[in-house]
Amino acid sequence: MQPPLGIVHAAKENTDLAFTDSLTGLGNRRRFYDKVDRLINGRADDPAPFAIGILDLDGFKPINDLFGHKAGDDILIQVGMRLRAAMDGHSTVTRIGADEFAFLYPMVFSEEAATEKAKMLIEILSAPYDVGERTARLSASVGCSLFYFDEETTDILVNKAETALYHAKRSGRGRVVVYTHEMEEAAKRVTRIEQALRRAVSAGEVEPHFQPIVDLKTRKVVGFETLARWTDRDLGAVPPMVFIPIAEERGIIGPLSQLVLRKATEAAKSWPSDLFLSFNLSPSQLVDQNTGLHILAILDRAGFDPRRLEVEITETGLMSDPASAEKIVDDLRRCGIRVSLDDFGTGQSSLGRLREFRFDKLKIDRAFVSSILDDRPSEHIIRAILAMCEGLGMDVVAEGIEQEAQADRLVTFGCGGGQGFLFGRPANAGATLGYLREASRGALRVATA
Repeated sequence: MQPPLGIVHAAKENTDLAFTDSLTGLGNRRRFYDKVDRLINGRADDPAPFAIGILDLDGFKPINDLFGHKAGDDILIQVGMRLRAAMDGHSTVTRIGADEFAFLYPMVFSEEAATEKAKMLIEILSAPYDVGERTARLSASVGCSLFYFDEETTDILVNKAETALYHAKRSGRGRVVVYTHEMEEAAKRVTRIEQALRRAVSAGEVEPHFQPIVDLKTRKVVGFETLARWTDRDLGAVPPMVFIPIAEERGIIGPLSQLVLRKATEAAKSWPSDLFLSFNLSPSQLVDQNTGLHILAILDRAGFDPRRLEVEITETGLMSDPASAEKIVDDLRRCGIRVSLDDFGTGQSSLGRLREFRFDKLKIDRAFVSSILDDRPSEHIIRAILAMCEGLGMDVVAEGIEQEAQADRLVTFGCGGGQGFLFGRPANAGATLGYLREASRGALRVATA
């Protein structure tokens, strides 16, 4: 006996709803997995290649925050309409996350063809979006993977596409990356480093090193920047440029920073009281409203005066969530902690940030300092920065000084502070204390001579 027609229709409608994204009307993640599963099974006897991709909107969160969630939803609906219109009769596009879309190209057989298709989608999405009486622009990044072998599953293909997307996002906006075997090896290495880093943080094995910051005129040390250093028993010395981004991306940066700051403040307690300690805050710490509480708790336990601490933040860190960053910065400054803008000139909105935030200090990026002797534009940029900071009442430190001639040129320009290998390389707590004692004995000998 056949079920009544109404029951059949109702069951079909429920199934359709379960496979549909309610906002855009596109299929959802379940629909995408179902389509790919069916295609793999259909090609079991003759596994012809096909391509999938994951597309992530670049900069959607700031637009969503700026214009509001209603405008964000309107943009997502427009994105869905554009992507649907770009699909041919064989292909499928679905929404699988907040601002992530997945597409399936059954008739794409090569990496080159997948790349061209993805670039076309990025181009389609780059046109302006209507947001009430205003317009907004977006870019997108895409990671693709190709099915070649019958033992590959939908999960494997999606994981490969996500790995490719990760590489696309890291290499800049509006990029397409197709998964390769080299990426798989790189992903495995990242996982190994992540696991080892988690163990090292738990065991307290990441150490602070300290690089001197000097008064350029007198060459007197006025403070030290704290830099994290890690040597693993199996991996050996892992460079900060490797493990810091992994810590940031995998959610380890909070515990790592707290560990390093705790050790740094304990070491700095024995320094002369007129020396300050500079410490970097990561972008993710500027969206965590507990950051200020963690810092103050560490200072309190160590008995370290907050007025001797200076936190360094970058423009990139400010851009992810300006409102959250502003609150954290204000909370820290109220407790006497000074705030420095690091890597000035390398971000996207430097002058706007200086107007919106109150900074005590600005650090000129090493890219300008390294070319100050032979590049007129760099010289003019540094002069302009120094004049601006004088008007704003901000201290200035030039980073990356490696030559006496660079230091002398900066002094003639009126730059107050300097940091770089010319004045000292990063050293551990014991070596730094020895450095300070030697400097104190030298000053004493000069005074009594």
